[in-house]
Amino acid sequence: MSSPDGGRPISATEADRRWDPWTPSVVAARLAGCTAPWAVAGGWALDLFTGSISRAHADLEITVPRADFPLIAAAFPEYEWDVVGDGIVWPYAVAGRRPDLHQTWLRDPFTGTYHLDVFREPHDGSTWICRRHPAITLPYPDLIHATPTGIPYLIPEAVLLFKAKARRPKDDADFQRTLPFLTAGQRARLTTWLTTVHPAHPWLTSTAT
Repeated sequence: MSSPDGGRPISATEADRRWDPWTPSVVAARLAGCTAPWAVAGGWALDLFTGSISRAHADLEITVPRADFPLIAAAFPEYEWDVVGDGIVWPYAVAGRRPDLHQTWLRDPFTGTYHLDVFREPHDGSTWICRRHPAITLPYPDLIHATPTGIPYLIPEAVLLFKAKARRPKDDADFQRTLPFLTAGQRARLTTWLTTVHPAHPWLTSTAT
């Protein structure tokens, strides 16, 4: 799809400069009354799963069913939202309906600082649909676990499936660190998902053992 009017380029340097991420506990406090099935995603989710902080995080990502994004936005009325994709940033009002754009950054309207990235994900009612492959689905109660303090996070096999595409050094490190914590069932699920989306992925030699 062509880029809608109203967008502008944003470089990685500018994005890094403008990001000051919140922590999962801060977001969980703000969303305590939210009824949407949201969860921490990305590297932070793996830290919540393993119970230890592995590294500094440049951002904070959460996931939510696309139709429930207004419930998330309602919990942050003093902030504004931008849609981001392929190095372009748009106001949410301009690009929020585009199905091919899912990243939504929360912005302080006074400082321009970004604090939170919300992934608006495809779903069928209460069932998550993986945007990388529509054959991969899971009911939200199975997709989301929670820490002993009640912070919801995406199951590690889903986080690692998304990290498998880029395979940046931090993604490989996250995989190696998380793998020993996975149950046999979680390894089997990750193996199936990786085989479906990335059938020749190097991680498969580890998940299948």
